[in-house]
Amino acid sequence: MQATKHPRLHQLAQTHQLKGLMTIIRDQNTERGEFVFYSDRVIRLLVEEGLNYLPVVDKEVITPMGVPFQGVAFEGRICGVSIMRAGESMEQGLRDVCTSVRIGKVLIQRDERTAQPKLYYSKLPKDIADRWVLLLDPMLATGGSAMKCIEVLLEAGVKEERILFVNLICSPEGALAMLQQFPKLQIITAEIDEGMDERKFILPGLGDFGDRYFGTED
Repeated sequence: MQATKHPRLHQLAQTHQLKGLMTIIRDQNTERGEFVFYSDRVIRLLVEEGLNYLPVVDKEVITPMGVPFQGVAFEGRICGVSIMRAGESMEQGLRDVCTSVRIGKVLIQRDERTAQPKLYYSKLPKDIADRWVLLLDPMLATGGSAMKCIEVLLEAGVKEERILFVNLICSPEGALAMLQQFPKLQIITAEIDEGMDERKFILPGLGDFGDRYFGTED
């Protein structure tokens, strides 16, 4: 689909290692311990990739050999924002890469009367308007909750071009909808699936990520 070729939709390199990790976490027979372990590995790869889209400035350092080295340094500050509950599974991966990083939380749920996503809770860093934001949610289906969360970030003063949406699996429809509504957004994902079924579940998908990660399956 068109969304898979969008210049702001970035997919991890489709290596044998990544495909092997995704095969394990997609398998319905994978036990929770292994699901968490291998999901965390993919999340770490996603966070590292997301950092590639942050601005840098030239920086010169002197090596222990007394020789100058022309490198770069990250410009600006970052924070994470997890979309509760499944997005909280990605927080540790961000902390593993970015020590002492600040992380906000947003809870979006479907309003039973309107069937539209509704904000129920938001706790963001006070200076979030001055930061780059890694928005964390492992699954992107229709994109409704994520788009509502982006609206919350924009209302808090975050610039749209400073929002990086990081997720494991997305549907082409959801990614396209997000990028149409927020054309300056960047999406970093591990895999783009075939689409959604009539219930708006991602196919082939991996089930309910939050339930499998936190061990709350029926």
